Amino acid sequence: MMHAVRILDYEPAHQPQFRALNEEWITRFFVMEAPDYQMLDEPEQYIVKPGGAILMAEYQGQLVGTCALLHEGHGVFELAKMAVSPAAQGLGIGCALGQAAIAKARQLGAHQLELLSNSRLGPALALYNKLGFRHVPIPSSPYQRTDVKMVPDL
Repeated sequence: MMHAVRILDYEPAHQPQFRALNEEWITRFFVMEAPDYQMLDEPEQYIVKPGGAILMAEYQGQLVGTCALLHEGHGVFELAKMAVSPAAQGLGIGCALGQAAIAKARQLGAHQLELLSNSRLGPALALYNKLGFRHVPIPSSPYQRTDVKMVPDL
C-alpha cells in the first residue's frame, strides 16, 4: 500500500487540511491551546518563514497526514504537528511522514531533532521509537499536555 502514499511539501492551499488533521487528534485527546491556534491558523508565519517546513501525506488523492519541522535556531528542529487521519491509520503513513521529516531536517541543516509528546499517545510513541527516537529529560514547554521529550541520533 505504501506506493500509493506521496509526501508533498506544504503549499498555502494545504492550510485547511493541515489544521483539520491536527485539530482532530488534539481535540480527541486534549484541548487546543494558544500555540496550536497560532501554528494551525498561520503556518506560513509560525512554521515556514522562521526556517521550518511542513510535509503533507497524500493517499488516494486525499491529504491524510501531515507533520511540521519547527526551526528552534542553531541547527535545532522540533518535529511537531504530526497527524494522520483516523481513516488512514495503519497504512504506514505516519512512518513515511516521519522518515521524510528526518530527511528534510537533515536537508535543512539540523544537527539536533527533538519532539515533545504525551505518554497517553502510545501508538505515536511506538512510531517515534521505530524511527530511532529515544526518551530524554523534558524541558519546560508552552503546552500543558507535554510530558515526553524524545530525540534521534542524526
